[in-house]
Amino acid sequence: MASTAPSMESHQQAVKSISSSVKDFYDRKEKFRIYHGSTNSTRQFVKRTNVVDTSSLSRVLHVDTQAKTALVEPNVPMDRLVEETMKHGLIPPVVMEFPGITVGGGYAGTSGESSSFKHGFFDRTINSVEMVLANGEIVNCSNTERADLFHGAAGAVGSLGVTTLVELQLRQATRFVETTYHPVASMTEATKKLLQATQDSKLDYVDGIMFSRNEGAIITGRLTDTPAPDTNVQTFSNPGDPWFYLHVQDRIKQYTAAAGGAPPITDAIPTAEYLFRYDRGGFWVGASAFQYFWMPFNKLTRWFLDDFLHTRMMYTALHASGISKKFVVQDLALPYSAAEEFVEYADKNFGIYPLWLCPLHQSPPPTMHPHLTDKSTLSSTPMLNIGLWGFGPPTADEFVRKNQDLEAKLRELGGMKWLYAQTYYSEDDFWSQYDRKWYDRLREKYDATTLPSVYDKVKVDPEAEKSATQGILGGFFANRWPFDGLYGLRAAISSGSYLQARASTWRSKG
Repeated sequence: MASTAPSMESHQQAVKSISSSVKDFYDRKEKFRIYHGSTNSTRQFVKRTNVVDTSSLSRVLHVDTQAKTALVEPNVPMDRLVEETMKHGLIPPVVMEFPGITVGGGYAGTSGESSSFKHGFFDRTINSVEMVLANGEIVNCSNTERADLFHGAAGAVGSLGVTTLVELQLRQATRFVETTYHPVASMTEATKKLLQATQDSKLDYVDGIMFSRNEGAIITGRLTDTPAPDTNVQTFSNPGDPWFYLHVQDRIKQYTAAAGGAPPITDAIPTAEYLFRYDRGGFWVGASAFQYFWMPFNKLTRWFLDDFLHTRMMYTALHASGISKKFVVQDLALPYSAAEEFVEYADKNFGIYPLWLCPLHQSPPPTMHPHLTDKSTLSSTPMLNIGLWGFGPPTADEFVRKNQDLEAKLRELGGMKWLYAQTYYSEDDFWSQYDRKWYDRLREKYDATTLPSVYDKVKVDPEAEKSATQGILGGFFANRWPFDGLYGLRAAISSGSYLQARASTWRSKG
């Protein structure tokens, strides 16, 4: 293993500079925000004032093949992380499915993916974190050192300190993920099959897609170097490849059309291709761009526009255009027992399909991660993430009202939402779901009260939101098709997201 001394020295110098900036704000008793250079949040960008820039912390410093760990700076995106670890025959146990999501974002935010039924949220695969406290002090935290901070900062959106280094667990990689598509005809059948799949110790990945109330698929994956003979090898990174969700729908239709008694269809997907299978099209959100521009949505147009339809590009365009304020992008954690009622509610009130289904391990309380609100529920009880992503109501008043109603319905069913999206809770409603005393004690103990709180960072002013949905260009162009969309596209190209999408390190790697 090569020495990492020069890179560690450079890292330490960068952290000292960050520490000095943070201490200056602390001494002036001024709050600040952290700029890390990228985002996969659907909350609108804030103006860069009182900002500590950590964007230079973007390297994998060391991979230890014996301990199966990696030292990783917080702004390393998932595709670069996987590329580096796979050189050593290793991968992280939980990999966020958009290649531009960063290690630091996965720790400070909430990231549950198709392996999270086994491993929990991304932060549960982290051994230790280096952090700059709000007073400028540089500390390490882990399960045995400042354990309260280590667990409390997970999901706290940077409100307890600035993450500067992570030691991440790794596991053995394989060439393929043997991926099987199990058709389901209802949410009742879907939840039953999900619960069965998550009890199978031979499986490494489980998620699902509901294309309608009566059509869906549960998708299971197994890491392997030797797929079954004659298994189709399928990729998703090339412009001519299918989008993953469309491929899943084709597979279950093929199965249904085949003679009865046959096993569900299985593909061998190269491992990196599986991990980032939803990048092209951003699950299925990219189809909305075709709808917005009144363009045909077919294999030819998807091939021709492929460079514009990766998540790095789409997130930048979504923010810059202001369309994110008209788009419902919500991830919701629910008890399995409430999933069918929630889907019936979403079908009636939003009519958005497909829906993503992802089984999850809860994190032990207290936590800022979504969790089931039934206090008698043990932290080991599984919960189901349902992804609801699509255009919302056309009027600003109705958009805000429906999102508020969604939050109320979620509370009624004993679930919680991810905090990356629009959050309309009042402060009292927000904190009724979390342990505020615990969180405030952490803020006091680690001198974090000069940082914006979680609620400060995620709250939305409904009246301001209504105004913002009227458009960002002003005058004649405000809220007018296609000007806001074209503006967002131009901003994404000029920001470099276009080049990042083209250079994404996982594409065509097999």
